[in-house]
Amino acid sequence: MKIKRLKDAETYESANHFECKALRLAGFEEGSSENFWIGCSHFLPGGSAGPDASPLEKVYVVLSGDLTVIVDGVESIASAMDTVVIPAGEIREIINKSNNVVTILVVMPYPDTVKKGS
Repeated sequence: MKIKRLKDAETYESANHFECKALRLAGFEEGSSENFWIGCSHFLPGGSAGPDASPLEKVYVVLSGDLTVIVDGVESIASAMDTVVIPAGEIREIINKSNNVVTILVVMPYPDTVKKGS
């Protein structure tokens, strides 16, 4: 077992993310999960990501706020404690259309090109 304290989480930048601050809560470190990593992203009002696709499946868990998710031109709203599963290769865009900060957990498998612990 390993507990990683919030004070030890490091920020990271994600490509094609705007008005977003992200923390890596678990993963990419010795003693962490072997199959996936977890981030926490805070989207300011107007903040967004995409549109783009990932070669890997990802899961969002909305912790607070209302997140607009757009896939194939269809807008859906995910609210606190809703889970959004984005299949590998699916083009998605996410936007915070509210005046509140939207906070989400992001869970993804490690890319094949990245060795855990490096």
